[in-house]
Amino acid sequence: MRQVRNLVSLLLAAVSLAGCTYDRGEGPPGVHFAEFRVAPPDKNSVEVCHAYTCAEKTTFYFRTKDIKEIAAVMSKTKKGDTPFQERRAIAYAIALIEKKVGAKLGIKDRAGMEFGGTGDPTQQDCVDEATNTTSYLMILQSHGLLKYHTVVVPMTKGDLLKATLQGDPVKYWPHWTAVIQEKKTGQRFAVDSWIYPQGENPAVVEVEKWYIKDINNLPKATN
Repeated sequence: MRQVRNLVSLLLAAVSLAGCTYDRGEGPPGVHFAEFRVAPPDKNSVEVCHAYTCAEKTTFYFRTKDIKEIAAVMSKTKKGDTPFQERRAIAYAIALIEKKVGAKLGIKDRAGMEFGGTGDPTQQDCVDEATNTTSYLMILQSHGLLKYHTVVVPMTKGDLLKATLQGDPVKYWPHWTAVIQEKKTGQRFAVDSWIYPQGENPAVVEVEKWYIKDINNLPKATN
């Protein structure tokens, strides 16, 4: 029964996004947290979404040791002081954070979405991933680890009507991602960790290039 309720919630959320693009623009992430009833990061605490569409929320606290390890990974990853290199560092930081959070909370998320995973506290859908990644990025930002980018509101693309009529949920199902914006140019980048298993680097690509066309044409992980 619980899985049925959660699946209904997922479908209702998707119905509200039946258009081709649900892009709130370039503002702060607060509206997203409010929409999914998730507490935004508070100092070093984040509310982690899991079990699909934030059906379950568990607090994770970043210790001083964790922040130092994340900063060290980012510093080691960078090959130069540029926005591009910062995006590479962000990808490695998100991967490390996912490993830390997963180990602490018992989350062992598999790549992509499985309808059978609805209600499973070890699994996450794209809403969970986009929300959590946004929270993690805000932690990086609050600790001065983002020089060239700022964290903005998540966005989604998809067309539920086509997904239903054509039976192709991968190609048309509404899909969410966290977003960062380059300060100098205003260019926004999707930071999408849903594509890969927990702890692997997310794809970081321009939002114009971010879209799941089919299972064989997913954005590549940022290495």
